[in-house]
Amino acid sequence: MTQNVVITVIRDGVYTVLISAAPMLVIAAAVGLLVSILQATTQIHEQTLAFVPKIVAVMLSLIFFGGLIMNSLTDFATRLFESVNTYLG
Repeated sequence: MTQNVVITVIRDGVYTVLISAAPMLVIAAAVGLLVSILQATTQIHEQTLAFVPKIVAVMLSLIFFGGLIMNSLTDFATRLFESVNTYLG
C-alpha cells in the first residue's frame, strides 16, 4: 500500500463527508443568519429563538437530502470495499 493510495482514500473520504454534511450546514447557516437579522431588527434576544429554527431546518433538510447523503456514503463504501484487494494485494 503506497502513500498515494492512502492519500487517495483519505481524500475521497473527506470529500464524501463534505458532500454529505454540506446541505445541512448551508441550511443551518442561512436560517441562523435570518434569525439573527430578525433578532437584531426586533431587539428580541432570546437564546432559544436562535436554536429551535435551526434544529427544525436541519431535521427537514435531513429528511429532504437523506437519499442523496445515503447514496453518497453507500457509493464511497462500495468503492472502498471493492478496491481492498487492489490496495492490499
